[in-house]
Amino acid sequence: MEMMKRAFGFGVVLAIAALAYAMPVMAQEGTGKRIALTYDDAPMGDRHMSGEERAAMLTAGLAEAGVEQAAFFVTTRGINSPVRLARIQNYAAAGHVIANHSHTHPWLREVTPNEYLADIDTAEMMLAVFENRRPWFRFPFLNEAPDLEKRNAVREGLAERGLKNGYVTVDTYDWYLDSLYQKARKEGEAVCEANLGRLYTDMIVDAANFYDEASREYLGRPVAHTLLLHENDIAAMFITDLVAALEADGWEIVTADAAYADPIFEVEPDTRFLGMGRVAALASLAGKPGPEFSFLAVEEEAIDEALYESYGILGVENGECGTGRRE
Repeated sequence: MEMMKRAFGFGVVLAIAALAYAMPVMAQEGTGKRIALTYDDAPMGDRHMSGEERAAMLTAGLAEAGVEQAAFFVTTRGINSPVRLARIQNYAAAGHVIANHSHTHPWLREVTPNEYLADIDTAEMMLAVFENRRPWFRFPFLNEAPDLEKRNAVREGLAERGLKNGYVTVDTYDWYLDSLYQKARKEGEAVCEANLGRLYTDMIVDAANFYDEASREYLGRPVAHTLLLHENDIAAMFITDLVAALEADGWEIVTADAAYADPIFEVEPDTRFLGMGRVAALASLAGKPGPEFSFLAVEEEAIDEALYESYGILGVENGECGTGRRE
């Protein structure tokens, strides 16, 4: 008991109760790997694809892959036209859930708690028109704790508003891979899209397994995971490939509602190490060193190397794919 108190600190009663409850959950559900798909920054603007083309492809791909419910965390300043508004309405109409990702996507470290909460309030007001809303807020940049005073003030403000932290458990730099893809397209560089899809899916499956292992070792059980993705071009291009790769690796795709029914939803870790998601925070408090949270999907240099070398995606002759050899 004392070890658990030291590990979880703030909200220790909630943490102990949640983890105690988790044992029968594990017994009932077995030890399978479960993950929900969540997308930040919707609706994004035009990139190589137009926003409308991207959203249509992503919606169709989710349906084709059999994903019953994903979550879209909306940055509401993006809803600046009827067309963009319709994109979010179409996600909801397809059965996906809509949640708050702020109005202007601020860094908490750069504004006061009152300014930050006011921005959230603006987004909440604008999201009131959508069906399938959920009372979840996801921190832009996963920037939850620039300092403890701000962290606690925002936590209190969210609680007063009836909003829960729409945390992630599987962190990825899918946004970085997409930015490199966009740069290559803009510069007219040949891109092997088949190998790009392989890198994308490998990154995400590796990340999911990394956090699954961390939860089993340091939390004592598998959790229902929430995967951090963004509403970008590669998400739309490779959604069916991603679901197939996860399922081939033993993962069950679950709804966001199911993922946020996990007991860790009720635990607010007493740490500033929150920028890689809730499992990382809890595992760190339980003894896993923060520097060990390193894997392909969050290593920009490794992603760069994969694009040009081990996956043969960029710098190919006449658009012909390289070997796609993984090292």
